[in-house]
Order: sequence, then C-alpha cells, then structure tokens
Amino acid sequence: MYEIVRYTPELKAQWDSFVRKSRNGTFLFLRDYMDYHRQRFTDFSLLIFHKQSLVALLPLNKERDGSVTSHSGLTYGGLITDKRGRAVKVMQVFECLNTWLRNAGITRVVYRPVPWIYHELPAEEDLYALFNVCNARLTAREISSTISQENKLTFSQSRKDCLRKAKRAGVEVMPCNDFAAFWDILSANLQQRYAVNPVHSLTEITMLANLFSRHIRLYAAYLDNEMVAGTVLYIMPRVVHVQYISASAKGKAVGALDLLFRYLIDEVFVDKPYFDFGKSTEDRGRRLNEQLIFQKEGFGGRGVCYDTYEWTP
Repeated sequence: MYEIVRYTPELKAQWDSFVRKSRNGTFLFLRDYMDYHRQRFTDFSLLIFHKQSLVALLPLNKERDGSVTSHSGLTYGGLITDKRGRAVKVMQVFECLNTWLRNAGITRVVYRPVPWIYHELPAEEDLYALFNVCNARLTAREISSTISQENKLTFSQSRKDCLRKAKRAGVEVMPCNDFAAFWDILSANLQQRYAVNPVHSLTEITMLANLFSRHIRLYAAYLDNEMVAGTVLYIMPRVVHVQYISASAKGKAVGALDLLFRYLIDEVFVDKPYFDFGKSTEDRGRRLNEQLIFQKEGFGGRGVCYDTYEWTP
C-alpha cells in the first residue's frame, strides 16, 4: 500500500517542497539545515509514498547499535505530514514503516515528535499511532517554557525590577549580525558553568544564519557600545524559539536580558502565537534546572513538553 524510499541527494527538491507545505514541519527539516553536520550522522531519512504521491517524511539517522533516531542532530523529529494525514492513514504508515524497518535490520526506534506549538494544523495522529500501533514507551520528557501571546502573563516582580535597572543604566537593544561577539559571551558562560561549548561552532551558526536569514536571527543588548547580552532566535510560522541566550557579567548586573526580552516579546514578535524559551532540563528530563526555569517563568513562560518515545519495530 505504501512505498518507503531512503533519502538521497537527488530527492532534495521533493523533500524540501513537502516540508514547506506540511502542517508540522519547520525549517530544521530542510535539507540544507539537516545536512550542515551530515558528517556527524549516518542519514537514514525516509520518504513515504502512496500511489506514487509523497504523503510523509521521516527524518532519521542510524546509530552504531542498529537503532534509528528521529533525529539526533535536531531538537525534534517525528513524522512530517500534510493536511491529508488522517488518523487511519497515519496508523497504516506506521504499520508499513515497522515492517520496512524490521526488514532493514533496525532493532530500535527512538522518536522525538514535533511539539504541538509548532504545528500549523493539529498533527498528533503520530502520537496515537505510537500508542495504538507501535506500543511505544515514553523514555524522556523535557519541559520548555513558552509564552502564549493570546494570553500573555506579565513579567514577575523580580524581572520588572531588572527591567527598570536596565533602563536606568541606558541599555540599548537591537538586531545585529555580530555572532562572534555573542559567541564569546556564550562560550565563556558555558565553559564556566558546564565546561562545554555551544552545540554550534561560530562557523556553523554564521553559515546557517546566512543560509536561513529569515529564520535565524541574533538580537543583542549593548551598554556603552559594548555587547553585554544576546539571544539567537529560530523563527517559525507560529513560534519564536530561543536557541541560545547569554549575558556577560556586566549584562547580568544591569538586567540586560530583561530589557532585551521585553523588546522581543512585546514589540518585535507580538504577532507570533508562541514565544518558546526552550528546555530547562538535564538527564533526559530527570533533572530540572530550577534556577533556569525560574528565570523563564519570570518572563511569563509556562510548560510545554518535548517528549521522546522508543519501540521495537
């Protein structure tokens, strides 16, 4: 009933066209984004056809242990469908997918669906299929903090205090392209706190920002012409997602991030339904970073879960 085909570069135009017209795909699934770090992953992405018509995509990479993940190099993965993707059809897709994966020698599927806030139309038929067809189990649940512009909460008192401090200090906020200056601030903070580097190198994020200038933007806060805080945003049709956020010691002292996010939430992106601050968890959601989520909730963010499921096909 369904034909499943592994992705090859010759299918790039067809893949990208489907992502753009899908109901739950974002620019992260465009091949130029997926493939920028292709040397780190063994791509195993699939195209699903019905009567020679493309009906779904599944971004996948293959792991050394014979399992597949959707997708290790992305924030989320999952089955990408268009408005034709009704419940029975999606269940049938997963039945055929499991047979195909078994025949391909795949021993385990790790599946991270696109969170509902990113859907342009409701698209959780895959979650029902995971339960009904795959007998999948929830193996990780991470919590993000998201603002609904339609029912926006005010800043907490502590955030308001920092906002006033930033205004008194003369902090200025604006879009900019100085990724190098921001990466210095970000890298110093990550090394000091966690002894890690940003997921993207400066070269990678600069390249991606050039490739996806409509979707990846840097906004910064300045004090006396010095960058003291910034954030890299991933901009989707319905969601503004905070990919990176950081402030220097001077920026933290004057509340620069508070002024920056008030500007972004209340002025720049007020037309986007959701402003997502990202996850505040570690160890697959077992550990909550209470200090981090306290800051995000202070801006008015409330919980949206990013889940991971596993099953044997």
